[in-house]
Amino acid sequence: MAKTSKRKAPPSRIKYENSHPTVSCRVSKEIYDMLTDSKKVDGKSFADILKIGLGIVEKSDKKLAEQKKLRWNEGFKKGYAEAEFCYKVTYPCSKCGRTIEVTRKEEKLAIQKFIKERRWSHYKCPEKQN
Repeated sequence: MAKTSKRKAPPSRIKYENSHPTVSCRVSKEIYDMLTDSKKVDGKSFADILKIGLGIVEKSDKKLAEQKKLRWNEGFKKGYAEAEFCYKVTYPCSKCGRTIEVTRKEEKLAIQKFIKERRWSHYKCPEKQN
């Protein structure tokens, strides 16, 4: 004969089940379909949908959205600073010595003329093709 004794649940499982009791209820087929559709569309669990209904998750969703926005802004500022360091062209003012950023069309044309007159080229310039 085979033994039919039940295994005793580990203490961690007992503690979890006591702190997270099961909730069960019967709903109509229409409501069940609405729940499963909402679950698929929103990517939320039944527990999350229940929390939204109770108004619990709405607060944490706002916090999460604020945190995402804050992190995005931090990343944007960091990326912008790195790009600015790599690509922004500046030179010191001949009178006061403060930094001037090249933005005006006249400055850009003057730089192009200077580079052409000095015959600057690529670091490793490919041969001109005929």
